[in-house]
Order: sequence, then structure tokens, then C-alpha cells
Amino acid sequence: MPTVHDWINSPLGIVDGLFAQSISCPDWEKKVVEYFKEKLKLNDTHSWVPSLNDVPLHYLKPNSLVKFRCMVQDMFDPEFFMGVYEMNDPTSNSKQVKCGKYKDITEGGQVDFNSRNTVTSERQTFYCVPIPGESQWLSLTAQNSFAGTSQARVVPSTSYVPNRHKRSYEEDDEMDTQPQQMKDADMGRYRYGGRYISHGNIEPKRQETEAPSHDSSPSHCTSSLDLNFPLPGEKGPACLVKVYEDWDSFKLNDMLEVFGILSVDPALSVIADEREASSLLDPTEGMETVEEQKVHSPPASLVPRLHMLYAQPLVHNNPLLPSNLSSVLGELASIRAELLTYLTHVLLGDSLAAEYLILHLISNVYSRQDVLPLGKFTLNLSGCPHSSPFTEHLYKVIQQLVPSSYRLCMSLHNMNNQRMVPRKDYTANRLLSGTLQLANNTSLFLDETQLEQGQLDATGVRNITALGNLISWQKVDYDFNYHQMEFSCNINVLITSEGRSLLPSDCQVHLRPTLNPPNLEEYLSAVQVAQVPSQLNKYRIYLSVARAVNYTISDEITKAVEEDFVEMRKDDPQSMSAEDLHRLLDVARLLSLSHGQNTLSRDGWMKAKQLEALRISRTPQQKCVNGNEP
Repeated sequence: MPTVHDWINSPLGIVDGLFAQSISCPDWEKKVVEYFKEKLKLNDTHSWVPSLNDVPLHYLKPNSLVKFRCMVQDMFDPEFFMGVYEMNDPTSNSKQVKCGKYKDITEGGQVDFNSRNTVTSERQTFYCVPIPGESQWLSLTAQNSFAGTSQARVVPSTSYVPNRHKRSYEEDDEMDTQPQQMKDADMGRYRYGGRYISHGNIEPKRQETEAPSHDSSPSHCTSSLDLNFPLPGEKGPACLVKVYEDWDSFKLNDMLEVFGILSVDPALSVIADEREASSLLDPTEGMETVEEQKVHSPPASLVPRLHMLYAQPLVHNNPLLPSNLSSVLGELASIRAELLTYLTHVLLGDSLAAEYLILHLISNVYSRQDVLPLGKFTLNLSGCPHSSPFTEHLYKVIQQLVPSSYRLCMSLHNMNNQRMVPRKDYTANRLLSGTLQLANNTSLFLDETQLEQGQLDATGVRNITALGNLISWQKVDYDFNYHQMEFSCNINVLITSEGRSLLPSDCQVHLRPTLNPPNLEEYLSAVQVAQVPSQLNKYRIYLSVARAVNYTISDEITKAVEEDFVEMRKDDPQSMSAEDLHRLLDVARLLSLSHGQNTLSRDGWMKAKQLEALRISRTPQQKCVNGNEP
């Protein structure tokens, strides 16, 4: 069995070895993918692979196997590369056929572009970013459990890399003083049609996003670069993922864990600089504009390239979720009771609001009927105090419980200035991200208590409309200037407000505190700190498992619900509408799942009716509490 050094530290050696057998094994490319898939299935070998999410780039060995937990932020045009090329070796005066797959730059010798052995292939490029809004607890846990890498394994095996990485910058600077011909020979680059190309980039038409790095080098970066993260203030690496097969199976905003070969050759940055300078001197040099070139070829030290060997779609990004859900189903009821107590303290003693908050946190779009998303449960928690730390602390609690979340303060400034809907930039040929470009299962916390009096401008109105469409239809219409393109999503939306929210919701619960602590901030902080990590982990597992359980209703219960609906409308048809029944069924479904039950029982139906009756009885109270109409 090959050692870790063979397939993790030097995966290109494995690729080249299988390529050498291509005459006797025509499907060698398939063998490459199968080889690495099999390696990653063995025991916990996937945890040996260093992660771009957790390990600084300068600690990773170039051309080694790494993994990246990410979201597809943009999809670029296909590019052509030389899958097979012939190299002239000046030292031995011989020719050698080489594999160009999983590589950006040729090394040594001179490429014979006229060789009959040359095979031009095609690959796709995805611009990938870390999953937006990932909670800090997830990043810490991922290092040890969720396809995460152990720092103890990574640092010693690549301890020489930082110095080597630093020298690459020095070598990059020295390139400028070398004769042009020597530079071309050293980096395997040649003139083609008036442009410099790497071994694979024959007149490529592609889109890459220029982006900043938090450890960027001054030699590459003279101005602020945009990583194009959907959420403001996000940190982490962005990556250009090169996809060689089945790229049609991936979609925008997909969550992936990508295993691939890391490419950070400084020559990529030099090529980009020279291409840009060439087009400035002669605009006819290439078809790409200067703006496109700036975002298409960011320095590899800032935005590394990752040549995909294998990608695993992620249904969720909770590292704690067990592979066998049935093993924890029996514990859900007891964990639910503990979580209910915790959230009741957070909500100042309001156990009913805590019940509905649990239902909201486990809600999930499980199906779509025409345009109607089934399973969503947007909760409006009204009665929240204005100008207090309550909503901020409530968000921190939710952030502790879910893998990904974002709090949007709905201030007038944010509504009028923040780009929420992604927009196509045709000048730079890229998709400019927006706040609502989120991965599935993200918890979006809309803090309406921050909204002050004032006038919404055109941008503000569009943002409010986009939020309303997201809540009602679980979709975001991306702006492509001349048309809009609809993207479905699955985002949990919680709205906190003083009175009834100006946004639509599936359920409104008016907060009715029974506790009045003298110092609200100290109280909420103490409640939060009292939860030990092991207890929080139980809540995190509970919420993810409850979302994943399949749910059914028996014919017997369906008939009983129908009869009950007719009975409730007998005396007053207006007392129970079809919309009320739909909400009641949603509450019953979520209530059953929250107790670890995958089907509705008569007791569960009665409990749901009781909860809804209590919730509705509070609604008239809003008028006297807040002075607002419900």
C-alpha cells in the first residue's frame, strides 16, 4: 500500500504513473478518480488530508492533496487546456509525452505545439468561497471530526513550506530581471497568438474573481482586492476550483467538500500581470477586457487553484451529526426538554415562545408543490424591546446552536445601501455576490427592531421586496440587468420586531416575559455561559437530526384531521380557514419531529391545537402592549 507521502503529499506522482499506463489502460483518467476515492474511504484517511478552511495556505505543500469545505459562489466559462502535450528535453535532446491534467504550469523543457500527440481538453472553473455565515463552533469542531485535519499532523509534515513559500515571492521578483527567453523557459510559457499562455490556456475564455487575502503579499497586491464574499466581514480563503468531469451535476450555491490538488505556482501571477500589461499596450492582444483580466487571474497566493479529484455534496455542514440517525432518535425527547428549558430562560421565561422557536429551528423545505415550498416556517417574534441587547443576545444563542447563520440589522441605512440580491457584472464578467446568496439550511435572523423612521429609497424597496419573496417563496431573483433569474433556496428566517413585522411570516408569536431581570445584559450573558460545550453539542445534534427525520401521516390520522376541521367550522366557518389548517398541520408536523416521532399521533394533533390556541389568544394583546395594530 502506498504511503501517505505518495497520495497526499505527491498526488501528481500517482496521476503521472497511471498516465504512463494509458497505452495499456485507455480509461486511466477514470482510474485516477477511483484511486483517490478508494483511499478516502479507508477508515479515517479523509481526516489526514489538510483543509484549506483550517490550515493557513502558507503551511500547505504546493501540489499536495487538500480539501476545501465551500459554497459555489460563481460558475465560469469553460477553458481549454492541453490534456496531453509533448515536451522537448534540451539536456537529453529527446521528446517526452506528458500529462497536463490537474496542472496549471509546465515545468522544464519546451512544449512542441505542433506535435501530433497534443490533445486539447476542456475543464470548468468554479469560484468557491467558505460556506457563508459558518459558526465559530463548527470551524473548531471540524478540525477534529468533520473531515477535519489535525494540526498535529499537518504542521510537522509541512513545516518547511513557509520558508519555501516565502522564497517563491523572492523568485517571483527576480523573474522581472531575467531575460525574457529565460523566463519563458523556466516557467514553461510560450507565445501563442500574441499572448502568453500556460500549457493549458489556449485562448481561454474564463472568469475568475480577484480577491484579497488576509496574509497577502505586497509584491502582488497594490490595492484592495475583493474576495466577493456574500456576507460582509467574512474571512477565509476563496478558491478557483478546476472541474474535469460531470460539472453539469453541480449548481450555483451548492455546498461541497472538494478534494483536489493545490496549485499556488507564483508563475500564475506573473502570467496574469503580463497579460494585463500586454492588453493595456495593445487592446487587440486578447478578447478579455482589463477588468476581466483583473478578476480572471488573481494571484495564486491570494486565491489558490484547486484541481478537483473528487467532490462530495453536503446536505448539511454539521460535523456532529452521526451517520446513523436512528442511534439518537430515542434521545430526542429528553434533549428537547433540556433545550426548551434553556430557550425559556433566554426568552425571559416565555415557554410558549420557546416552543415555537424550537419548531422554527427544525423547519426545513422538504418538497415543492408547483411554486409553493412545503415545510418552511418563518417565525415572527414580536414584542421584542427596542434599544436593548435582547435581540443581539438572542442571535448569539442561535449562532451557538446552528452551523450557519447571519444577523441582518434592518436599519434604514442597511436597507438603502446593502446589496442583498446578487448582480451580474458584465464588465468584469462575474456574479457580484449579495447578502441573500446563502447556502441551504442557513438561519437568517432579521432584526426589525433596528428599523427607524425614515424613507426607503429604490434600493431599500428592492431589498424589502427580495426579503418578502425569500420568505414567501423561498427564492431569490438574481439581477442579470436585462432579466432576472430565479434561484430556489432553503433558508430559515426568524424576524424579531416590536409590533407585527412589516414582512410576511408563517407564524407570529408575541413575546410575553415572566422575568424582569434588573440587568438584562448580565442575565442573558449568564444564561448563555451556563451552557457547557457538551450540552450545546447535544442541542446541535438534536436540531440537525430533527430536521433530517422523514415524516408521514397515516390515512387514519388524515381522516381524523379532516373530520376535526369540519367540526371546527360548523358553528363559525370564519374561525378556521384553509390557511389556518395549513399552519396547524405545519405546527403538528414540527411538533412531532421535535419529539423524535416520524408520524402524527392523535395526542400530537391535540397538542398542536392547544399551542395554536394559546398563540392566537396573545395576538389581541399586541394593541395594548405596543400601541400597534396586530
